[in-house]
Amino acid sequence: MAAPPARADADPSPTSPPTARDPPGRQAEKSETACEDRSNAESLDRLLPPVGTGHSPRKRTTSQCKSEPPLLRTSKRTIYTAGRPPWYNEHGTQSKEAFAIGLGGGSASGKTTVARMIIEALDVPWVVLLSMDSFYKVLTEQQQEQAAHNNFNFDHPDAFDFDLIISTLKKLKQGKSVKKTLYGANVIIFEGIMAFADKTLLELLDMKIFVDTDSDIRLVRRLRRDISERGRDIEGVIKQYNKFVKPSFDQYIQPTMRLADIVVPRGSGNTVAIDLIVQHVHSQLEERELSVRAALASAHQCHPLPRTLSVLKSTPQVRGMHTIIRDKETSRDEFIFYSKRLMRLLIEHALSFLPFQDCVVRTPQGQDYAGKCYAGKQITGVSILRAGETMEPALRAVCKDVRIGTILIQTNQLTGEPELHYLRLPKDISDDHVILMDCTVSTGAAAMMAVRVLLDHDVPEDKIFLLSLLMAEMGVHSVAYAFPRVRIITTAVDKRVNDLFRIIPGIGNFGDRYFGTDAVPDGSDEEEVAYTG
Repeated sequence: MAAPPARADADPSPTSPPTARDPPGRQAEKSETACEDRSNAESLDRLLPPVGTGHSPRKRTTSQCKSEPPLLRTSKRTIYTAGRPPWYNEHGTQSKEAFAIGLGGGSASGKTTVARMIIEALDVPWVVLLSMDSFYKVLTEQQQEQAAHNNFNFDHPDAFDFDLIISTLKKLKQGKSVKKTLYGANVIIFEGIMAFADKTLLELLDMKIFVDTDSDIRLVRRLRRDISERGRDIEGVIKQYNKFVKPSFDQYIQPTMRLADIVVPRGSGNTVAIDLIVQHVHSQLEERELSVRAALASAHQCHPLPRTLSVLKSTPQVRGMHTIIRDKETSRDEFIFYSKRLMRLLIEHALSFLPFQDCVVRTPQGQDYAGKCYAGKQITGVSILRAGETMEPALRAVCKDVRIGTILIQTNQLTGEPELHYLRLPKDISDDHVILMDCTVSTGAAAMMAVRVLLDHDVPEDKIFLLSLLMAEMGVHSVAYAFPRVRIITTAVDKRVNDLFRIIPGIGNFGDRYFGTDAVPDGSDEEEVAYTG
């Protein structure tokens, strides 16, 4: 989530951590002495040093974050209070990479627990926990047979797919989506026994931490885990430990301690070290903060409107509908009715810019008709919540079986910057023409963030169509300058934006007028306001 942490169910980014399975053959069948082994495992508990309560047992994961997004609930609305600030500049290009932390150490040293403690103490959204356990190579049938008899070395560098680890980490640092499940990291924590075993991998890590735990404690933890969670017997666990785990630690893992920036003795029990780590990460994040909206307000505003802009022809009918919805005395029912009419016209106009090819059909009279048909694979609509979702019915009315995604972007009241809180995108969206919908665009800050999200999910820039009922010239220039191949389509363009980022003469806060909610003081026209603090 990562996840804001964000919620998602179609193609979330970030999302609730999917559980990665053990490599084939690693999970042995339970033996007849399973009950006895569980009793042995329980007797081992007294050998472990006391640890704080509340830590769940280790699970193999590809991502991890806080499970619930921070919310401020009022009688009328739910406001998200944490989001991902801009990770790009006014040119639309990424100007900062995610901060990557490497966590190394022996098996059962407490790396995952330390990682979760760091995430909790950081208290920042969009943190990805990447486990090296998710990058084992696929075993052959022979290797599976060896693993079933505790004769395969999972603690050797050759057991891991370092090429996949490196490519995944590079994409996450660059803000790209990975396999449609991981996206949007401000901080990446990569943990594993071989976290420091590859030179290229080391170069991707901004901070390297080695968790140093006594070997006896690690052995007892491994015994307890493998017996209670993996159904193994004590003899098999000790055999594997002496044959593979301990020699690999001495040969490959312990020597990497010298590469670490910080060594954490006693693992999760060393709260002083964890506090120092968190302080350093906070200072690094502060240095990487960007101010996008201020840059947009002063950039490229005296240029002619771009060629990629298409404004619906201002017929008397269109101008009459604008007159009604702009009038502050218009009732909510009339505002909704005429807004929907304009949305339908806007969608129909936008579809004319999709690619079409010649085709011939046979009419009921048995004659050929030379016509046109859509030349793309599929059309997907993506609404910028909450105002953008009001355009979804118009899109569904004219595009049969259209897929819909959503992006929630809110303005941070303290910084004035847009923040990404949540997204849900359909699978394989990179192959589609995407209709991006928001009812008003003033500075273009929210629209730019939404376009950047789509680009990070590999949607080609020239396949993105930004639709809005009303735009300010500032917003048009901002989007066109950053993304010159995005088609911008609207029903009207107003000249000015005031100091509160409201469009002048404008339409007011579209979401509040449409849904009948109270306006947020000093909020811009284009996003909801997120309260912080």
